[in-house]
Amino acid sequence: MEFLMSLQPWQQALIATLFTYGMTALGAAMVFFFKTIQPTILSIMLGFASGIMIAASFFSLLLPAIEQAEINGTISWLAVSIGFSTGGLFLYISDKIIPHVHFGPNNSKEGLPSNLKRTILLVLSITLHNIPEGLAVGVAFGALSRYSNDLAAFLTAVSLAVGMGLQNFPEGAAVSIPLRQEGLSRKKAFFYGQASGIVEPISGVIGAILVSSMTSILPYALAFAAGAMIYVVIEELIPKAQQITAEDSHFAVFGVMLGFVIMMMLDVGLG
Repeated sequence: MEFLMSLQPWQQALIATLFTYGMTALGAAMVFFFKTIQPTILSIMLGFASGIMIAASFFSLLLPAIEQAEINGTISWLAVSIGFSTGGLFLYISDKIIPHVHFGPNNSKEGLPSNLKRTILLVLSITLHNIPEGLAVGVAFGALSRYSNDLAAFLTAVSLAVGMGLQNFPEGAAVSIPLRQEGLSRKKAFFYGQASGIVEPISGVIGAILVSSMTSILPYALAFAAGAMIYVVIEELIPKAQQITAEDSHFAVFGVMLGFVIMMMLDVGLG
Protein backbone atom coordinates (compact mmCIF):
# COMPACT_ATOMS: atom_id res chain seq x y z
CA MET A 1 0.00 0.00 0.00
CA GLU A 2 2.77 2.46 0.92
CA PHE A 3 4.58 1.70 -2.33
CA LEU A 4 1.46 2.43 -4.40
CA MET A 5 0.80 5.66 -2.52
CA SER A 6 4.39 6.78 -3.16
CA LEU A 7 3.97 6.61 -6.94
CA GLN A 8 3.11 9.56 -9.14
CA PRO A 9 -0.64 9.99 -9.84
CA TRP A 10 -0.22 9.06 -13.51
CA GLN A 11 1.61 5.87 -12.50
CA GLN A 12 -1.16 5.01 -10.07
CA ALA A 13 -3.72 5.71 -12.79
CA LEU A 14 -1.84 3.47 -15.20
CA ILE A 15 -1.82 0.56 -12.76
CA ALA A 16 -5.49 1.07 -11.92
CA THR A 17 -6.61 1.27 -15.55
CA LEU A 18 -4.49 -1.73 -16.49
CA PHE A 19 -6.57 -3.54 -13.88
CA THR A 20 -9.84 -2.30 -15.42
CA TYR A 21 -8.57 -3.31 -18.86
CA GLY A 22 -7.62 -6.71 -17.45
CA MET A 23 -11.18 -7.17 -16.21
CA THR A 24 -12.46 -6.37 -19.71
CA ALA A 25 -10.11 -9.01 -21.12
CA LEU A 26 -11.20 -11.48 -18.44
CA GLY A 27 -14.83 -10.90 -19.37
CA ALA A 28 -14.01 -11.29 -23.06
CA ALA A 29 -12.32 -14.60 -22.23
CA MET A 30 -15.73 -16.01 -21.32
CA VAL A 31 -16.13 -16.64 -25.05
CA PHE A 32 -13.82 -19.66 -24.64
CA PHE A 33 -16.36 -21.22 -22.26
CA PHE A 34 -19.71 -20.01 -23.58
CA LYS A 35 -21.09 -19.46 -27.05
CA THR A 36 -24.28 -17.75 -25.94
CA ILE A 37 -25.55 -15.68 -23.02
CA GLN A 38 -29.07 -16.13 -21.77
CA PRO A 39 -31.00 -12.89 -22.41
CA THR A 40 -31.96 -12.56 -18.75
CA ILE A 41 -28.33 -12.94 -17.65
CA LEU A 42 -27.11 -10.39 -20.20
CA SER A 43 -29.84 -7.97 -19.15
CA ILE A 44 -28.81 -8.28 -15.50
CA MET A 45 -25.13 -7.87 -16.42
CA LEU A 46 -25.72 -4.69 -18.40
CA GLY A 47 -27.99 -3.35 -15.67
CA PHE A 48 -25.30 -4.17 -13.12
CA ALA A 49 -22.73 -2.20 -15.13
CA SER A 50 -25.18 0.71 -15.33
CA GLY A 51 -25.77 0.72 -11.56
CA ILE A 52 -22.06 0.80 -10.84
CA MET A 53 -21.51 3.69 -13.25
CA ILE A 54 -24.41 5.70 -11.79
CA ALA A 55 -23.18 5.27 -8.21
CA ALA A 56 -19.57 5.98 -9.20
CA SER A 57 -20.63 9.14 -11.01
CA PHE A 58 -22.26 10.49 -7.86
CA PHE A 59 -20.17 9.23 -4.95
CA SER A 60 -16.72 9.13 -6.62
CA LEU A 61 -16.97 12.05 -9.03
CA LEU A 62 -19.74 14.60 -8.47
CA LEU A 63 -19.48 14.86 -4.68
CA PRO A 64 -15.66 15.33 -4.79
CA ALA A 65 -16.14 17.82 -7.66
CA ILE A 66 -18.47 19.92 -5.51
CA GLU A 67 -16.03 19.79 -2.59
CA GLN A 68 -13.07 20.78 -4.75
CA ALA A 69 -14.98 23.65 -6.34
CA GLU A 70 -15.77 25.01 -2.88
CA ILE A 71 -12.10 24.67 -1.87
CA ASN A 72 -11.09 26.57 -5.01
CA GLY A 73 -13.50 29.36 -4.12
CA THR A 74 -15.59 28.93 -7.26
CA ILE A 75 -19.36 28.62 -7.47
CA SER A 76 -19.66 24.88 -6.92
CA TRP A 77 -22.99 24.26 -8.61
CA LEU A 78 -21.93 26.26 -11.68
CA ALA A 79 -18.53 24.54 -12.08
CA VAL A 80 -20.02 21.07 -11.67
CA SER A 81 -22.92 21.84 -14.02
CA ILE A 82 -20.51 23.05 -16.71
CA GLY A 83 -18.27 20.00 -16.38
CA PHE A 84 -21.17 17.54 -16.27
CA SER A 85 -22.89 19.04 -19.31
CA THR A 86 -19.64 19.18 -21.27
CA GLY A 87 -19.01 15.49 -20.58
CA GLY A 88 -22.38 14.53 -22.01
CA LEU A 89 -21.92 16.85 -24.98
CA PHE A 90 -18.51 15.31 -25.70
CA LEU A 91 -20.01 11.82 -25.94
CA TYR A 92 -22.90 13.10 -28.06
CA ILE A 93 -20.53 14.73 -30.57
CA SER A 94 -18.32 11.64 -30.57
CA ASP A 95 -21.38 9.49 -31.31
CA LYS A 96 -22.17 11.66 -34.30
CA ILE A 97 -18.61 11.69 -35.68
CA ILE A 98 -17.05 8.27 -34.95
CA PRO A 99 -18.63 5.51 -37.07
CA HIS A 100 -19.94 2.64 -34.94
CA VAL A 101 -22.78 0.15 -34.61
CA HIS A 102 -24.75 -0.57 -31.46
CA PHE A 103 -25.46 -4.06 -30.24
CA GLY A 104 -29.15 -4.75 -30.07
CA PRO A 105 -32.22 -5.77 -32.05
CA ASN A 106 -31.88 -2.93 -34.54
CA ASN A 107 -28.07 -2.80 -34.82
CA SER A 108 -28.43 0.91 -35.49
CA LYS A 109 -25.50 2.76 -37.02
CA GLU A 110 -24.20 6.11 -35.85
CA GLY A 111 -21.41 8.45 -36.84
CA LEU A 112 -20.07 9.45 -40.22
CA PRO A 113 -20.61 7.06 -43.16
CA SER A 114 -17.95 4.34 -43.27
CA ASN A 115 -17.04 1.20 -45.19
CA LEU A 116 -15.51 -0.44 -42.13
CA LYS A 117 -16.58 -3.99 -41.36
CA ARG A 118 -19.52 -4.38 -39.04
CA THR A 119 -17.30 -6.19 -36.52
CA ILE A 120 -14.99 -3.19 -36.29
CA LEU A 121 -17.96 -0.84 -35.95
CA LEU A 122 -19.31 -2.90 -33.05
CA VAL A 123 -15.97 -2.79 -31.24
CA LEU A 124 -15.68 0.96 -31.88
CA SER A 125 -19.02 1.41 -30.13
CA ILE A 126 -17.77 -0.19 -26.90
CA THR A 127 -14.35 1.45 -27.22
CA LEU A 128 -15.95 4.89 -27.50
CA HIS A 129 -17.93 4.32 -24.34
CA ASN A 130 -14.88 3.03 -22.43
CA ILE A 131 -13.15 6.40 -22.74
CA PRO A 132 -15.07 8.09 -19.89
CA GLU A 133 -14.49 5.08 -17.63
CA GLY A 134 -10.72 5.28 -18.04
CA LEU A 135 -10.87 9.07 -17.77
CA ALA A 136 -12.84 8.85 -14.54
CA VAL A 137 -10.24 6.60 -12.91
CA GLY A 138 -7.37 8.76 -14.19
CA VAL A 139 -8.94 11.97 -12.91
CA ALA A 140 -9.61 10.36 -9.51
CA PHE A 141 -5.94 9.45 -9.12
CA GLY A 142 -4.82 12.77 -10.59
CA ALA A 143 -6.80 14.47 -7.83
CA LEU A 144 -4.44 12.87 -5.29
CA SER A 145 -1.82 15.45 -6.27
CA ARG A 146 -3.78 17.86 -4.07
CA TYR A 147 -3.37 15.64 -1.05
CA SER A 148 -0.30 14.47 0.85
CA ASN A 149 -0.44 10.76 1.66
CA ASP A 150 -4.17 10.98 2.35
CA LEU A 151 -5.23 7.36 2.77
CA ALA A 152 -8.95 8.13 2.53
CA ALA A 153 -8.53 9.97 -0.77
CA PHE A 154 -6.35 7.17 -2.13
CA LEU A 155 -8.87 4.51 -1.14
CA THR A 156 -11.65 6.51 -2.80
CA ALA A 157 -9.74 6.39 -6.08
CA VAL A 158 -9.05 2.69 -5.57
CA SER A 159 -12.73 1.98 -4.95
CA LEU A 160 -13.60 3.71 -8.21
CA ALA A 161 -11.06 1.57 -10.08
CA VAL A 162 -12.45 -1.60 -8.47
CA GLY A 163 -15.98 -0.56 -9.41
CA MET A 164 -15.02 0.14 -13.01
CA GLY A 165 -13.25 -3.21 -13.14
CA LEU A 166 -16.34 -5.02 -11.85
CA GLN A 167 -18.56 -3.48 -14.49
CA ASN A 168 -15.98 -4.06 -17.24
CA PHE A 169 -16.20 -7.81 -16.76
CA PRO A 170 -19.78 -8.12 -18.08
CA GLU A 171 -19.04 -5.54 -20.77
CA GLY A 172 -16.15 -7.66 -22.08
CA ALA A 173 -18.39 -10.72 -22.24
CA ALA A 174 -21.16 -8.65 -23.85
CA VAL A 175 -18.78 -7.85 -26.72
CA SER A 176 -16.97 -11.15 -27.34
CA ILE A 177 -19.85 -13.61 -27.02
CA PRO A 178 -22.20 -11.83 -29.48
CA LEU A 179 -19.29 -11.63 -31.92
CA ARG A 180 -18.87 -15.39 -31.56
CA GLN A 181 -22.57 -15.80 -32.32
CA GLU A 182 -22.06 -13.81 -35.50
CA GLY A 183 -19.57 -16.39 -36.77
CA LEU A 184 -16.18 -15.17 -35.61
CA SER A 185 -13.75 -17.70 -34.16
CA ARG A 186 -13.32 -17.74 -30.40
CA LYS A 187 -9.83 -16.24 -30.70
CA LYS A 188 -10.98 -13.37 -32.92
CA ALA A 189 -14.01 -12.71 -30.73
CA PHE A 190 -11.75 -12.56 -27.66
CA PHE A 191 -9.27 -10.32 -29.45
CA TYR A 192 -11.92 -7.79 -30.40
CA GLY A 193 -13.55 -8.00 -26.97
CA GLN A 194 -10.38 -7.24 -25.04
CA ALA A 195 -9.30 -4.62 -27.58
CA SER A 196 -12.32 -2.52 -26.65
CA GLY A 197 -10.74 -1.89 -23.23
CA ILE A 198 -7.27 -0.81 -24.37
CA VAL A 199 -8.43 2.81 -24.54
CA GLU A 200 -8.91 2.91 -20.75
CA PRO A 201 -5.20 3.00 -19.73
CA ILE A 202 -4.62 5.66 -22.40
CA SER A 203 -7.48 7.92 -21.31
CA GLY A 204 -6.67 7.22 -17.65
CA VAL A 205 -3.08 8.41 -17.90
CA ILE A 206 -4.11 11.48 -19.92
CA GLY A 207 -6.73 12.39 -17.32
CA ALA A 208 -4.29 11.99 -14.43
CA ILE A 209 -1.59 14.10 -16.09
CA LEU A 210 -3.99 16.91 -17.01
CA VAL A 211 -5.48 17.14 -13.54
CA SER A 212 -2.07 16.89 -11.82
CA SER A 213 -0.59 19.67 -13.92
CA MET A 214 -3.65 21.95 -13.84
CA THR A 215 -5.33 21.47 -10.46
CA SER A 216 -7.76 24.33 -11.10
CA ILE A 217 -9.62 22.17 -13.64
CA LEU A 218 -10.15 19.33 -11.14
CA PRO A 219 -13.83 20.07 -10.34
CA TYR A 220 -14.62 20.40 -14.05
CA ALA A 221 -12.69 17.22 -14.92
CA LEU A 222 -14.43 15.15 -12.23
CA ALA A 223 -17.84 16.39 -13.34
CA PHE A 224 -16.90 15.90 -17.02
CA ALA A 225 -16.15 12.23 -16.40
CA ALA A 226 -19.43 11.86 -14.49
CA GLY A 227 -21.43 13.47 -17.29
CA ALA A 228 -19.83 11.25 -19.90
CA MET A 229 -20.55 8.10 -17.90
CA ILE A 230 -24.17 9.04 -17.24
CA TYR A 231 -24.58 9.70 -20.96
CA VAL A 232 -23.35 6.17 -21.72
CA VAL A 233 -25.71 4.66 -19.15
CA ILE A 234 -28.80 6.47 -20.38
CA GLU A 235 -28.07 6.39 -24.10
CA GLU A 236 -26.70 2.87 -24.39
CA LEU A 237 -26.60 0.48 -21.45
CA ILE A 238 -30.03 0.74 -19.82
CA PRO A 239 -32.02 0.82 -23.11
CA LYS A 240 -30.04 -2.19 -24.35
CA ALA A 241 -30.57 -4.07 -21.08
CA GLN A 242 -34.32 -3.49 -21.29
CA GLN A 243 -34.59 -4.38 -24.99
CA ILE A 244 -32.94 -7.74 -24.46
CA THR A 245 -35.79 -8.92 -22.22
CA ALA A 246 -38.54 -6.65 -23.49
CA GLU A 247 -41.22 -8.90 -22.04
CA ASP A 248 -39.84 -8.33 -18.52
CA SER A 249 -37.55 -5.36 -18.02
CA HIS A 250 -37.31 -6.04 -14.28
CA PHE A 251 -34.14 -8.05 -14.84
CA ALA A 252 -32.37 -4.87 -15.95
CA VAL A 253 -33.81 -2.97 -12.98
CA PHE A 254 -32.57 -5.57 -10.51
CA GLY A 255 -29.13 -5.41 -12.11
CA VAL A 256 -29.03 -1.62 -11.80
CA MET A 257 -30.06 -1.76 -8.14
CA LEU A 258 -27.44 -4.40 -7.34
CA GLY A 259 -24.66 -2.53 -9.15
CA PHE A 260 -25.56 0.75 -7.44
CA VAL A 261 -25.55 -0.79 -3.97
CA ILE A 262 -22.23 -2.57 -4.49
CA MET A 263 -20.51 0.58 -5.80
CA MET A 264 -21.98 2.67 -2.99
CA MET A 265 -20.68 0.18 -0.43
CA LEU A 266 -17.23 0.22 -2.04
CA ASP A 267 -17.01 4.00 -2.17
CA VAL A 268 -18.47 4.76 1.26
CA GLY A 269 -16.75 1.81 2.93
CA LEU A 270 -13.28 2.45 1.51
CA GLY A 271 -13.42 6.21 1.06
